[in-house]
Amino acid sequence: MAHNIKGVLISREEIAKVVDDLAARISQDYAGKELVVIGVLKGSFIFLADLVRKIDLPIIIDFMSVSSYYGGTKSSGVVKIIKDLDNDIEGKHVLIVEDIVDSGLTLQNLKEMLLTRNPASLRVCAAFDKPERRKTDITAEYTGMLIPDEFIIGYGLDYDGSYRSLPDVCILSVDGGNE
Repeated sequence: MAHNIKGVLISREEIAKVVDDLAARISQDYAGKELVVIGVLKGSFIFLADLVRKIDLPIIIDFMSVSSYYGGTKSSGVVKIIKDLDNDIEGKHVLIVEDIVDSGLTLQNLKEMLLTRNPASLRVCAAFDKPERRKTDITAEYTGMLIPDEFIIGYGLDYDGSYRSLPDVCILSVDGGNE
C-alpha cells in the first residue's frame, strides 16, 4: 500500500499553544481538587506528557489501551480493551486524555465503561476533534483543535504503528487519496 505525507496541518508551535490553553482551563476548572488523568494509549502519550507538565494540580496518571483501528485508517466500531486501569477511580475526578475524537465510537464505549466505576466526575480532553466523522453524540469537554476530515499522523497519531514521533501533525495520503 503506497502512502506519503502530503504536508503539515498543525505545526509544533501551534500544538504548544493549544496545550498551554487546555492546561490553563483544566487547572482552573479543577482548582483545589485532585485529578486522575487517564491516557488512552498509544496515541495520547505525547499529548498527555505535554499536558500534565502544564497542569497546576495534584495529578494521578493512569493508562488504558483500547483499539478499534486494527491497521486501517477507519475505525472498525469494535472496541477492544487491551490494558485496563491500575487504579480505582470511584469518587475521584477523572479526565480521559485522547489524541483525537473521530467517529466517537471508541470514546463513547470507554466513557460508558468508566462511568460504571462511579467517578465523582468524568470529562474528556482531546488534542484534536474531527466532528465530520462523528457516528455518536459525544463531545470532549476540552478540545484543542477542530480538524478537517483528513487522515493525520504525528504528535502521537499513527498509521499502522508508524509516524507517531513526528513533532508536527501531518496529513497522510494512502494509495494517493483519503480512505
